[in-house]
Amino acid sequence: MKLLDFYNQAVCCGAAADPRRKDKRKISFSDSAILYGDPKLQVKKIMVGIDIEVGDLLLADRVRQREGLDLVLAHHPEGKAYAGLYKVMELQKDLLEQAGVKKESAAKLIDDRIFEVERGVLPQNHTRPVDAARILDLPFMNLHTPADNQVHRYLEDTFKKNISRKCSLEGVVKALNTIEEYRIAGRFDTGPRVILGNPKRPAGKIMLEMTGGTEGPKDAFEKIYRAGIRTLVSMHLSEGHLKKAREANLNVVIAGHISSDTLGLNLLLDKIEKQSGEEFEIISCSGFQRVKRG
Repeated sequence: MKLLDFYNQAVCCGAAADPRRKDKRKISFSDSAILYGDPKLQVKKIMVGIDIEVGDLLLADRVRQREGLDLVLAHHPEGKAYAGLYKVMELQKDLLEQAGVKKESAAKLIDDRIFEVERGVLPQNHTRPVDAARILDLPFMNLHTPADNQVHRYLEDTFKKNISRKCSLEGVVKALNTIEEYRIAGRFDTGPRVILGNPKRPAGKIMLEMTGGTEGPKDAFEKIYRAGIRTLVSMHLSEGHLKKAREANLNVVIAGHISSDTLGLNLLLDKIEKQSGEEFEIISCSGFQRVKRG
């Protein structure tokens, strides 16, 4: 499969799983990109990691010298994809509206947070790993929201089948632990857990925070509680966000950051392989472990 075809297929899969209630044909992902490499390159063997930095690229170069390698694939954005991270946060407006927050209020909250993230990203050294890939002549790509969308859709479907509002918080954790990536994380003591709320308490109405670029606005928690949400299931939560969630009386279940990112990449790779009819040779690194689903 050509590199450009691989990328385009990933974007199509990401759009198909996108939670926004809009024409999915118009959805694009500014936090995902071919960062370096010939779009016509044939891709068969891929080194995949959650975070790919300069050291990981040097490792990839050693692998290429030893046994061959076509592409290095990261989850988290670098280069122009990192610079464009804030743009995908528009997705969160739809998620807040679906949770019951009024459209105007959701827009104001997310617009303020987008501007905050844009200011935070602006002074960063975006191109350092991309420059390393160029010097090493290593094809380099990242897929962020297209993979995160897979997690959102997969967990949404899993919860619909297995979790009612009467289910306890520990029941939510149990449901997450039926998923291999979360079981693997548990072996390293980073598995799903309740961080706010009595584990025996009913979860009530659940909101998933699995996609949308990065953490949303802290001030949204009170509004989603008023809209009827009682439990957040998130990849991760900063201390500032945790404090606001506690003040809003929300329950919080942390699924796990790297494990959720791994789940998203695995689901995305499965779909690309199924739709293309090709099977890729994967070398796992930087927190990623390949788990294939039939």
